Amino acid sequence: MNIRQFEYILAVAEVRHFELAAEKCFATQSTLSTMVSKFEEEIGITIFDRKKKPVAITAEGEVIIEQLKAIQSQIGVLNELAKEFKGEVNGNLTIAVIPTIAPPLLPLFLQSFAQKFPQLQIEIREQTTSEIIRLLKSRELDIGIVSIPVNDPDLIEIKLYDEPFLLMDCGSRYENPVQTDVLNPADIWLMEEGHCMRTQILNFCDLDKNYSNTHLNFNFKAGSIDSLVRFVKANQATTLVPYLATTSFPESDEQYLREFSEPVPIRSVGLVVHRYFVKRRVLYFLEQEILKQVKPLLPTITKSKTLHPI
Repeated sequence: MNIRQFEYILAVAEVRHFELAAEKCFATQSTLSTMVSKFEEEIGITIFDRKKKPVAITAEGEVIIEQLKAIQSQIGVLNELAKEFKGEVNGNLTIAVIPTIAPPLLPLFLQSFAQKFPQLQIEIREQTTSEIIRLLKSRELDIGIVSIPVNDPDLIEIKLYDEPFLLMDCGSRYENPVQTDVLNPADIWLMEEGHCMRTQILNFCDLDKNYSNTHLNFNFKAGSIDSLVRFVKANQATTLVPYLATTSFPESDEQYLREFSEPVPIRSVGLVVHRYFVKRRVLYFLEQEILKQVKPLLPTITKSKTLHPI
């Protein structure tokens, strides 16, 4: 058995099609099929049921494939270690950030982080938490920056910081600081479904999942914090915004911001990677660069209430 056979088997397991797997591996279908068959003969176990369309994985094959994934991961670790010993950090790195974190956070660290690894091609995406988790688990994404915990056994979470929420009160309904027990849920406007910040605020304000604001004869669900803030200002409405998003507010908008009295609602932000992720040196420097840039901007909180994303 050899590494090439491992790659062929994992490709078939991923796409469930021998021809597509061959294209993915830049091999002929006959070569790939022969190599997979030789591996099955060598270990005496049938991994794929070729009679089914798409190709099915046998029960024994599922176990073998999990082992091959672990072996391939360890081979990747060895390659990365070799690169680190030689001072080489190159290739591609994909990072996805949820939309309620990306706009204020990325400008703080991205350029300085990228300068540390000039040979690394970095791709940045905005994705929802559920999509980031899916892409991490399918190994189509290297690193996610999300609100944690995500509580997935296949993923590793590294906490970065706790970010408090502020109340944006454009209707002058509340005194500063805001007592959470006097907050009127009917005043709150939210992000659209699919954003974890919506779920956090629903839980914090004890709102039903099917909640809709009844002050106006229409229901608005924003796709970004920027559009949410614009709507709230235009309609003298109210919402909750994460602290870092307010650091770029114009001075004229600061009059609308209210702090919460303790316990302050916060969200925990962290890095999330697959448990087989191998670029550990890059991950460490990313963590340190974000902490370096963000920590001085956040206020000190003595007593808080964590708003979980799910």
